[in-house]
Amino acid sequence: QVQLVESGGGLVQPGGSLRLSCVASGFTLDTYDIGWFRQAPGPEREGVSYISRSGSTYYVDSVKGRFTISRDKGKNTVYLQMNSLKPEDTAVYYCARHRNLPAYSSTWSRRYDYNLWGQGTQVTVSS
Repeated sequence: QVQLVESGGGLVQPGGSLRLSCVASGFTLDTYDIGWFRQAPGPEREGVSYISRSGSTYYVDSVKGRFTISRDKGKNTVYLQMNSLKPEDTAVYYCARHRNLPAYSSTWSRRYDYNLWGQGTQVTVSS
């Protein structure tokens, strides 16, 4: 079965850290560009980070310097290391598989360029 499964979410205090994992099954993850998105209560799903097959990365401005996206090819997994977490980072986090179209700093977060989504993992930052 072709799917993405996220894990690693939870409750953390402001200033804390979490590492989210996105594990692929049914396909090889490193043949695709991968994105992380998040959705707080409401209709908008925001692009958080992106990693290309070649290792190029993008981040939304609000997480630059705090979040790091990476791959482990041997584990068919993409990670999102989140440090210095803030209450405004609270959301459900999703990983998604890109259609492998050309992506740039202005286009990597377009939701319609992703064709496979995980179920999401909840991250809550609160004291």
